[in-house]
Amino acid sequence: MKRFVIVMMVAALLIASPAALAGAPQIPADDYPIVDGSTATLPLSYALMMESTGISEEDAKIAIRHSKTTESFYTLISGDSQLLLVYEPMADVFDFAAEAGVTLEVKPIGRDALVFLVNDGNPIKSLSHEQIIGIYTGEITNWKQAGGDDLDIVAYQRVAQSGSQVMMEKQVMQGIAMAEAPSALRPGEMGELVDDIASYIDTPSAIGYSVYYYVNTMYMKENIRLMSVNGVAPTNEAIASGAYPYTQDFYAVIRADAAATSPERALYDWLGSEDAAELLTRMGYVPVITEEGYYMGYVNEGE
Repeated sequence: MKRFVIVMMVAALLIASPAALAGAPQIPADDYPIVDGSTATLPLSYALMMESTGISEEDAKIAIRHSKTTESFYTLISGDSQLLLVYEPMADVFDFAAEAGVTLEVKPIGRDALVFLVNDGNPIKSLSHEQIIGIYTGEITNWKQAGGDDLDIVAYQRVAQSGSQVMMEKQVMQGIAMAEAPSALRPGEMGELVDDIASYIDTPSAIGYSVYYYVNTMYMKENIRLMSVNGVAPTNEAIASGAYPYTQDFYAVIRADAAATSPERALYDWLGSEDAAELLTRMGYVPVITEEGYYMGYVNEGE
């Protein structure tokens, strides 16, 4: 049984010139820790390295590689990475950490949301929570059942270990089994899913899901529209307030045995500062601040 210890951190979010910020740990580029994480946190990884080492954006993009959400946790547990900027992984990761005797310290540093994408030619503007479940269980197979045109629904999914798939199963399906999707409808890359929905055989038949920051900031397509859910559109404000239903925090993660003087510990601690909050805020991620001005986080103690 895993135990969780509450930790606190100052909240906020999004991108600026790193040089505009002060107080980040100054680390020689050769000593910079190996950072891994999710696709949607890559811009944050680049900016954090630029701010801490003074290297260029071009060099940061060469130095930083993210192996995606669940895989990145395995690299941290095995010692192949030292700091994660990451979304929530598959639950098996924490079982693996416990079996390996590894304690993970986890700190929320922002909030994102799972969003549903359709071709802009689809006349439906909003789906209910129940309709989305119906589409992904196979009970709703034609758009006319949801008030749209007489077109068969082509429901894209993500691969099991992706952060967006974890969000889908946790935030939307909540234990309800999804219909089996052929491999062609389960792209390995988020960009592939966006491209497929944007151009699916020249019809607005397709629907899929992704992370709000990715499709709203990193990989935008003119002919893609984000669905409202229960009448609430996914916007920064709706995600921050929780009015949009499928929200989830993302995190900084290190091993608890990271030395107090290590670069990864210094960066992890700095990610709870006001300067880090300013960096996040300038990057386009959604700020989440409680009335007290703090996030609630936890430490996975591997038990």
